Amino acid sequence: MKRNIYKIIFVVILFAIIQPSCKKDFEAINTDPNTSPIASPKQLLAPALVSVLTTNMLRCRTFNNELMQVTVNQSDSEGQVFRYDIKNTWGDYTWNNWYMQLTNFKSIHTIASDSLTLDKGYQGISLICQAWIYSMLTDTYGDVPYSQSNQGSEGNLTPAFDKQKDIYQGIFKQLEEANTVLTGAVNVVGSSDPVFNGNVSLWRKFGNSLYLRLLMRISGKAEVSADCIAKIKDIVDNNAATYPIMASNNESAVLKWTGSGYLTSPFIAGVRAQDWTAPSMASFFIDNLTKWADPRLYQNSWSIATYNGGYVGVPSGYAPGNAPVKKSYFLSTTSTKTLMSEPLMGNIMNYAELQFILAEAAAKGWISTPAQTYYDKGVINAITLWLPTYAIPVADYEAGADITWDDTKSLDEKMEMIHVQKYYTIFWTDFEQWFEYRRTGHPILPKGAGLLNGGVMPARITYPVYVQSANPTSYKAAVASQGADVISTQVWWQKP
Repeated sequence: MKRNIYKIIFVVILFAIIQPSCKKDFEAINTDPNTSPIASPKQLLAPALVSVLTTNMLRCRTFNNELMQVTVNQSDSEGQVFRYDIKNTWGDYTWNNWYMQLTNFKSIHTIASDSLTLDKGYQGISLICQAWIYSMLTDTYGDVPYSQSNQGSEGNLTPAFDKQKDIYQGIFKQLEEANTVLTGAVNVVGSSDPVFNGNVSLWRKFGNSLYLRLLMRISGKAEVSADCIAKIKDIVDNNAATYPIMASNNESAVLKWTGSGYLTSPFIAGVRAQDWTAPSMASFFIDNLTKWADPRLYQNSWSIATYNGGYVGVPSGYAPGNAPVKKSYFLSTTSTKTLMSEPLMGNIMNYAELQFILAEAAAKGWISTPAQTYYDKGVINAITLWLPTYAIPVADYEAGADITWDDTKSLDEKMEMIHVQKYYTIFWTDFEQWFEYRRTGHPILPKGAGLLNGGVMPARITYPVYVQSANPTSYKAAVASQGADVISTQVWWQKP
């Protein structure tokens, strides 16, 4: 009996520690004991950003890249993501870490909003980062805690799960507020901001670009489609001065890993060289690049090993027992150049992605500028982000690669043209490839004989197992509203 009591006490304490609402430890670590007992926004911002990007990059490698046929972890064991065999523990890591950092971003907003320490720059940055993290949470799981999340210090350890529609409306309000707050705001401390070096104007542009990403994300949902289209047109055509957006690669939201101190890539400390090189490159990913003679591959900015003098992938989704010979793979830190230490791997949202968002909006007739204008900018800037000195005219590159925009094609064909290029633009960007595939069905991925889940791309990750016992009432309400807690249950914006 005494042993059982100890076990119960341990579980309660453990839950209190990992519950996303807890903020005790992080603030203690980031508080200077010789000055203030409360961490300041300039102390909290950089560690929070680094933590989120660390989570995104590590999970992109093992989850998104496997689902979206960037890599293939050649194994016949259970739980292989490339076969859509998703364990029910996959949801724990991102859930815990994203919610933990939401606590820190909310603390930044609270402290920056205090009348004695009022700082609109940190206020706006916090709102944008909260919107970004909440969007990843809801696009990964569906209905999640939003309005009551991160209230552990106030005694709420069982937050309600908000409906995805309501979460998106809340996110849009946060982004609207951030745009207003950052208008004319003073720059924040440069050393506290590893993304834009304190430039609040660039944060404002990122916030509005993120707004367009998320408006497009739910634009296919019938009940909100008209409002999304109208807002996209408002931002791009009608009130562009009020909603500035990214204007070049230099304005991309990228946390650059300099290799110094806390800005050392998480792949260096978190992934062994032999594990990094273990997955094979997938045929889909490699074949397009070779067909286009893409300089990102042939100038090796993506650090991929050759096989018999060329770049060769293996098919994803192959049946167990039919493993092909391993061919090309990502080079490790033992090589002269590697993505393990590449500064650009901390991508949040880049300028080329924005151009492809605008190309889609234009192709659908929502905004006035021709789709080809945005498409061409997306194609060339996706390359020059990685190869700044690449100087071949975009028309020449597109002609050589046979990817020139054709306005006579059907909308579905145009969507494939846009999204196969966008797929490479959002390479290593959290789960964006997976989110966009679920939204559009593009790019068209080959389907192997070994796929589970009926050969259908998983629609979500299941909730962490511990949430079922730690917050049973809210969990059951979410399942009753959204559908069974399985990978095949579509989230709100996936349904017509």
